[in-house]
Amino acid sequence: MPNTYKVLAQSNPTATTNTLVYTVPSSTSSVISTVTICNQAASAGTYRIIIQPSADVSATILAKQYIAYDVAIAANDTTALTLGVTLAAGDVIKAYISSATMSVNVFGSEITA
Repeated sequence: MPNTYKVLAQSNPTATTNTLVYTVPSSTSSVISTVTICNQAASAGTYRIIIQPSADVSATILAKQYIAYDVAIAANDTTALTLGVTLAAGDVIKAYISSATMSVNVFGSEITA
């Protein structure tokens, strides 16, 4: 089972919309080491990070799936969440940002069978 360490996803989500950032590929598991949220605006904002198991991806987001909810981020600042979250094939990470001037990056490893 080879491990591949890499940038798993980079996204500039649509503001005020739950946006898919990363989906674990089939026949793969992932370990998410870090998620960064970068606010490139001259004003503060907020963000949410959601993890949905593959069985719930098309369903409404549940309160238990948020790992960050309306967290404040200062103007021209970056927040790094060091997580160590394990995900199975088909699991997803979504983001909700208050302004289109934010980006989300996901770093970690993928383990294939």
